[in-house]
Amino acid sequence: MIEKGRLIVVSGPSGAGKSTVVFKAINGRDKMCFSTSVTSRKPRPGEVDGREYFFIDAARFEQMVQNDELLEHAVYVGNYYGTPRKFVEDKLSAGESVFLDIEVQGARQVKEKMPDAIMIFLIPPSLGELKKRLESRGTETEETIKGRLARAREEYAEADFYDYIVVNDDIDTAANELLSILTAEKCRFAARRQMLQE
Repeated sequence: MIEKGRLIVVSGPSGAGKSTVVFKAINGRDKMCFSTSVTSRKPRPGEVDGREYFFIDAARFEQMVQNDELLEHAVYVGNYYGTPRKFVEDKLSAGESVFLDIEVQGARQVKEKMPDAIMIFLIPPSLGELKKRLESRGTETEETIKGRLARAREEYAEADFYDYIVVNDDIDTAANELLSILTAEKCRFAARRQMLQE
């Protein structure tokens, strides 16, 4: 019998290192993947349909929303983004655990549709450290950084529905914490109760 995969939602402020930590955790491991989102934006040079995103037009995206084919969706800079339900459910049924890197509002939508999802809030050691990380990117204006820090404070205030907090002070440690959470969740009594029925 295939043990069903788990859905792991990772959120946190911009600059916390969510993607870096998730990719470090799943790199070289079987039965784990990063969810591929669907978007109405045009592919950028080098992007491949089905790898970076599933690229569709706005009309098809709206149809997916109407048909409840998305676990969550949002509009960002005039384009639609969402998590396709079928992609996630197919992976979970095949025994793969699926990681989603989404913001707090999207995470709430997923939790409503899939209450068993493991909710992880990933943060830097402090807001001061977050500011340093955003500045070190060299791509953000002072105004943008202030906006991102203000948004981080809002997200912290909204994050009370998460199951776990992982502090990304060190990438390896944070990745190991993610994997430890997944291992513990798979060993829950409710998840393995059927093994006692033999």
